[in-house]
Amino acid sequence: MDTQSVVVLDFGAQYSQLIARRIREQDVFSVVLPCTATLSEIRSYSPAGLVLSGGPSSVYDRDAPRADPGIFAMGLPVLGICYGLQYMVHALGGKVRPAAKREYGHAEVEILDSSQLFEGLPKTLSVWMSHGDEADKLPQGFQLTAKSPNAVAAIENPGQKMWAVQFHPEVHHTPMGAQILRNFVLNICKAKPNWTAQRFIDGTISSVRSTVGNGVAICALSGGVDSAVAATLVDRALRNGSGSSRLICIFVNNGLLRKDEFEKVQRNLRDKLGLRVVAVDSTERFLNKLSGVTDPEKKRKIIGREFISVFEEEANKILDSAEVTAGSAKSNLKDVWLVQGTLYPDVIESRSVRGPSQTIKTHHNVGGLPEEMTLKLIEPLKDLFKDEVREIGRDLGMPQEILQRQPFPGPGLAVRILGEVTAERLKILRECDDIVVTEIKNAGLYTRIWQSFAVLLPVMSVGVMGDQRTYANTCAVRAVHSEDGMTADWVPLPHEVLKVISSRIVNEVKGVNRVVYDITSKPPGTIEWE
Repeated sequence: MDTQSVVVLDFGAQYSQLIARRIREQDVFSVVLPCTATLSEIRSYSPAGLVLSGGPSSVYDRDAPRADPGIFAMGLPVLGICYGLQYMVHALGGKVRPAAKREYGHAEVEILDSSQLFEGLPKTLSVWMSHGDEADKLPQGFQLTAKSPNAVAAIENPGQKMWAVQFHPEVHHTPMGAQILRNFVLNICKAKPNWTAQRFIDGTISSVRSTVGNGVAICALSGGVDSAVAATLVDRALRNGSGSSRLICIFVNNGLLRKDEFEKVQRNLRDKLGLRVVAVDSTERFLNKLSGVTDPEKKRKIIGREFISVFEEEANKILDSAEVTAGSAKSNLKDVWLVQGTLYPDVIESRSVRGPSQTIKTHHNVGGLPEEMTLKLIEPLKDLFKDEVREIGRDLGMPQEILQRQPFPGPGLAVRILGEVTAERLKILRECDDIVVTEIKNAGLYTRIWQSFAVLLPVMSVGVMGDQRTYANTCAVRAVHSEDGMTADWVPLPHEVLKVISSRIVNEVKGVNRVVYDITSKPPGTIEWE
């Protein structure tokens, strides 16, 4: 790998990737690896430095996550954060104990001595704490550089290239946190800020050409930003001098799309991006498979398996036609690659592949695939966050109408219908959702909100319409602010907007007589209801 990086070792923090995200904001590539990563795997990323993440464990527990102690002898600068500080202390001969007073939330930290880590910062910092243990005895050669009213807040051993903080510089609740990480990455690690969108585009196009060779790529289009950017990247890689491309995009109507989306997406992808699109309507097939299923994980897995099944069938049809050739020989499935718009948060949330973080839910792009699949995968965006994907799309010259679309889950409306998915319930939700999106746009809020949508609840309630008693469905409205989908705050929509949405839904959507607004942030909730 020719790109220099900063490697984040994950000790179980659900949001370790936020550290990587903040580092990337300095134009330095950063990757999250499990704390159990081997030294050779770490070295494969050409690291300029290491960051040890937080985590929920106590370092003195028997089953506490641990890294190879050789990380401290690699000659690289190391920054410990929260659990990372405690692990550093514990592993290097110091002592960690349960804190006499736990610290959760905002705290004031006093900088005690000059430190390269805090260069250019005031002597008192507002930070975000989240710990129940504390460093009691520092390892030999370490010194205290900052303290809170209750505990050690920062330590360092510059001679051994080690720094650590007890608070979380990666979160927005630590206002000067970005500067602390910048000091570590650029001033201490001397990393070069050369990880740019154009460099990513050039490297990805080159990699895709090399990987696919003379083969054919088929893209799993959803109509959203991720798959559209992935398709455009691969299309650039596989388009020859005469303008023809060896990328074929398949857009499957799984029956779980939003109102009129099957037709709108086709027009956008063909007319505005110039992609070759094969549209397949498999509505009945998916709904039959989902009949009687209420468990959300089962829904996701069924949709994922059926999605791949449809793709392989369509791939065979395409390859049996005369229009697809690779070089001078006709392709077969061994020459075919499946392109997916999987993002970094998808991977993090779906599987504990990057560390011991707890799996929250299965994502359609990464969790529903069968163990044995004929098609080989290309996931050109799997190391990117959503805002990075949009930046790549802008540099590719893609239309803003496509890039500004709010995220839509792979399983579609199936995870916004709590309980069984039926044609009738889908019809009700589509109308509710269309009203929500329309009124959010009318209020000029659509591009300022991460996601806004409707959810159909398995709750019936009594109502009154035109002097008649009704017993109908409940619709929940959800709108959240977020940067990457990993954390989110609910949006205090203007009362007038909520009033119009509620009034239109109960008056225009037959089968709904009650509208509620979801005011839960993530955590403790998730953005989607399933």
